[in-house]
Amino acid sequence: MLLTFLLKHSPTPLQKLDDPLFEEKKIHFYLKRDDLIHEAVSGNKWRKLKYNLEEAQRLGKKTLLTFGGAFSNHIYATAAAGKLAGFRTVGIIRGEEHLPLNPTLRFAQLQEMELHYLSRSEYREKKSEEVINQLKTTFGDFYLIPEGGSNALALPGCAEIIPEIEVDFDVFACACGTGGTLAGVLTAMPSGTKALGFSALKGGEFLKGEVESLLSQTKAQAASPWEIVTDYHFGGYAKATPELLAFKDFFETQFNLPIEPVYTAKMLYGLFDMIRNDAFPIGTTLIALHTGGLQVNKAGSYRK
Repeated sequence: MLLTFLLKHSPTPLQKLDDPLFEEKKIHFYLKRDDLIHEAVSGNKWRKLKYNLEEAQRLGKKTLLTFGGAFSNHIYATAAAGKLAGFRTVGIIRGEEHLPLNPTLRFAQLQEMELHYLSRSEYREKKSEEVINQLKTTFGDFYLIPEGGSNALALPGCAEIIPEIEVDFDVFACACGTGGTLAGVLTAMPSGTKALGFSALKGGEFLKGEVESLLSQTKAQAASPWEIVTDYHFGGYAKATPELLAFKDFFETQFNLPIEPVYTAKMLYGLFDMIRNDAFPIGTTLIALHTGGLQVNKAGSYRK
């Protein structure tokens, strides 16, 4: 079952977007549609989990344990992937339980994920030996996947995005929460290109260190220059302003495809703003990664 699930993916399409702004600024804009990989395990989540699930199976682990916030796309995807691949799953959630569960956690529970809550102070110590040992006492032997799925085994899965891109490009952009997707992509970038990671979190400067740490764990080198863009977080993780939601509505209407406000909409807003302000030379070809995730409707509730 696991092998079939992992091999199901075929290269995702590259969709060219046409807009008067791009025509005016002479920018070629493509969206890499990783949201189409899988209905529930979409985008970078599938790519990060791919080799981690293989390793868990190789080690004979029966349980996957991971961490995330109450609106975590990673929790959502891990719950679905675990069920599809035949693993028991445990989600360690930051903060206290709030009932009724939001759509993210409700879905995870429907996938038979066991939800366990840590106070915010405890959660900050989630990597400590004391917390890990407590979790082992509670849940038994498990394969640990870090928050956001970002570890050394996530990088090769994310690196596989680049060979799927069949046009020459100048800039690759992705949203960043933990830095794993950007780190993986950096190992495979063609020469003469640049990568941009758009922080979805307030105070995202720390992501530079996270990316560098992930690269060092795999003894990989960034193949191209890169930077973390921190100006488009809209108040922080899982926060959205009327301006961002208005852009999301515009984008979905203009291009007839869904985006979510936690990651992809923030990145796309940032790219549109940078293009409008001449941040890219005339003739630049941009690739933006659509990483999937939950969508929000106008009533404020979620849909896939």
